[in-house]
Amino acid sequence: MLPYSMKKTSVYLTDEDVTRLRRLAASEDKSQAEVIREALRVYEAHEQPDRRFSLTAAWDGDGTSVVGVPEHELLEGFGS
Repeated sequence: MLPYSMKKTSVYLTDEDVTRLRRLAASEDKSQAEVIREALRVYEAHEQPDRRFSLTAAWDGDGTSVVGVPEHELLEGFGS
């Protein structure tokens, strides 16, 4: 019996992902839904760095770009 808070949903998987999901569920004696729920819990628990990029003060400065700076100058101080 499913807990009352479960919602049915659909996901689109490649043939390879379907095969992997079936194999994992069978090897762990779990339903495919249980494998997906566990994967979501693990993914969420793994601390992810903030993927948003800050544009704070991006427009400050003289408007020059590093595009024209030779690569060897950009790499100075990085051991190259």
